[in-house]
Amino acid sequence: MSKADNMLSILWLLRSGKRVTAQQLADDLEIHVRTVYRCIDSLCASGAPIIADSGPKGGYRLLGEFVDSPLLFDSEEQKALVHASVFAREAGYPFTDALTRAVDKLKRYTNEEQLEWINRHSSGLAVIQTPTASRELELLKRLEEAAARGESLNMDYAKGAEPTPSQRILDPYGIVHWKGIWYIVGFCRLRQEVRSFRVDRIVRLETVDIRFERPAAFSAKDFLLRSLLPESLDAETLVNVRLQGHEHALNELCKHWLFGHALIDRKRPGEVLFKLGEQSLKTYVPYFLLPYGRSLEILEPQMLIDRMAEVSLEMYKHYQSMQIITENKKG
Repeated sequence: MSKADNMLSILWLLRSGKRVTAQQLADDLEIHVRTVYRCIDSLCASGAPIIADSGPKGGYRLLGEFVDSPLLFDSEEQKALVHASVFAREAGYPFTDALTRAVDKLKRYTNEEQLEWINRHSSGLAVIQTPTASRELELLKRLEEAAARGESLNMDYAKGAEPTPSQRILDPYGIVHWKGIWYIVGFCRLRQEVRSFRVDRIVRLETVDIRFERPAAFSAKDFLLRSLLPESLDAETLVNVRLQGHEHALNELCKHWLFGHALIDRKRPGEVLFKLGEQSLKTYVPYFLLPYGRSLEILEPQMLIDRMAEVSLEMYKHYQSMQIITENKKG
């Protein structure tokens, strides 16, 4: 074990409140007695209230108040940390190795009853996420560390269908995980504004000799959410969108990232009211509603009903043309 592990183990053994000799500690931990002395010296230097009693019945013990204080987490806290590690690992958290070591260390210093309790609860939780590629994990590590140190990065970024990646210098402010995708938010020196970028589209990162200060009140999460939500939500032209339908369909719709932020009222059974930007009703909102089929009805506005009819007709014509082509090939 490392010196830190030995020190923590000694503290754990001393929490019994009984006097323990250096030789007993060495035997329990299977280390040399000189290692025990060095660890106790380090603990005392760190402020741990270890008392050394001399004489035939002497030994080491902890000050009473320190024995009564919680050295580790209680069972509920341990369970929560293990569950959180599962979520982080499946979400593609870039420092999973360190997280796993921390959880292993947590389990190592629990008794058999606590460990059995933790394992029983952790086995009942599972998280399903699309695996994060190892290359993306390395990019996330570099981005997070650069953000913490205030170091700018030279970034090659692939934009959509453009054949060659664009180059820019980025001041990374923070990484954000949203809907199964990792983003980096930062100040783009090419565009001279704060922007967000998908990490899976980053081709290359290279450290440059430039330092930056992240704005004190800046929130990468809030910026990303504002940039992904429709611009029309913050515009003056907001339109009431009233829907009725099956409760399960309305429940799912209210969990949607767009509709969830636009929810105004859901007091009547089988009915819900949103406020959405007029432009969004003409563009992507109809495509979000299409999968719900006949489980939803639009009560207002009429413009959304008309647009849904147009989109449905376009879809019908699209697949009808495919059907004709297939039949011609067979003929």
